[in-house]
Amino acid sequence: MEWRDEALLLSVRPHGETAAIAEVFSAVHGRHAGVVRGGASRKMAAMLQPGSQVQVTWRARLDAHIGAFTLEPLRSRAALMADHLALSGLNAICALLHIALPEREDHAALYRATLPLLDAMERGGDWLPDYLRWELLLLEELGFGLDLGRCAVTGARDDLAFVSPRSGRAVSRAGAGDWAARLLPLPQVLLGQGSASRAEIGQGLAITGHFLGREVAALNNRPLPEARARLLALIARVTPPAP
Repeated sequence: MEWRDEALLLSVRPHGETAAIAEVFSAVHGRHAGVVRGGASRKMAAMLQPGSQVQVTWRARLDAHIGAFTLEPLRSRAALMADHLALSGLNAICALLHIALPEREDHAALYRATLPLLDAMERGGDWLPDYLRWELLLLEELGFGLDLGRCAVTGARDDLAFVSPRSGRAVSRAGAGDWAARLLPLPQVLLGQGSASRAEIGQGLAITGHFLGREVAALNNRPLPEARARLLALIARVTPPAP
């Protein structure tokens, strides 16, 4: 059994004295693990960093085996190491992909969206709205995309102000009525409107986090990763860059 693909390195852990087990997120083969011979060496350390883009060849005697990876570097994300917020975002992305995606399942659209997000993080500037949209796409890939086009109660498209924590559908102020306190506030940034302030980004991530937490728990009975919680805490206290 053999395949070759471009991939994003998610994590590396030791395996024996000289090898490592790497987990990648590939364009066609999804989240996939394999043994990297010599992966524990200093020579390989620079390439085996989360966020690196690699060309990966996987070989195994049977498809069910973990198999072996041969990795060739395509692009390093070392520049992210100098930016605390961007590094935290990278860690959150890798951790979410690891915990949320079923192994060896195709998610090509999500892969294509992840690379431009990492590019934006490397360039600096305000990439947080892009990250929020990425989490929305991750929800869609898990089969639970939010429905924010019209009110779930009245069918109206105007004055949408809340999200149902059960269905993920938008609710207008008129439709919410006495139930408003039980609904999630809907920031305008999720509707493609507004200035995407840090407060609104935080509200948006509270919504995606609510549903991601539910879907991840249903998938593997695990909570959302601490890396995401650290990113949210950093977003809440970091001062936005001057215009």
